[in-house]
Amino acid sequence: MVRIRKMTDDDVDAVAEIRVDGWRTAYRGLVPDRYLDAMDPLADAAAHRARRSSPAYPMAELVAESPLDGVVGWACLGPCRDEDLPAPAGELYALYVRPALVGTGVGRALCAGVLESARERGDARLGLWVLRENARARRFYARAGFTADGAERVDPVDGEPLTEVRYVRGL
Repeated sequence: MVRIRKMTDDDVDAVAEIRVDGWRTAYRGLVPDRYLDAMDPLADAAAHRARRSSPAYPMAELVAESPLDGVVGWACLGPCRDEDLPAPAGELYALYVRPALVGTGVGRALCAGVLESARERGDARLGLWVLRENARARRFYARAGFTADGAERVDPVDGEPLTEVRYVRGL
């Protein structure tokens, strides 16, 4: 059983490892290997600490914590960056689970925490962007009640254009 709670500064190192391992596992074959191989949890943690120290940091961050394994998942949400979604709207920027625990319910618990946090923020809907080719993540979000709304964007990663699709869910 996992517990969902607000992230603290003490969680940054564990979150960086989860994020880097999550990228390397979920995006292998979708994102250039050279980008994934160059990812560094220490650098990721340092950048995360710098973002969190800003007084204007608008994100809400949650972690999933297991009594045996400590922090096993992380999610980040905040204001929606898409001007075409009617306000009030939030955006799920990231949701990652330790790769060995994918499919165990950690992601579902974290997603439920995200939806509650978005409601508490006053959001009426929540959007997110997912790689078009990431079928597993798209199935996960569809099961969580999100639907693709037809919006797409191209986000270059290490010089490679990657297409993302937007999913939206009412709260």
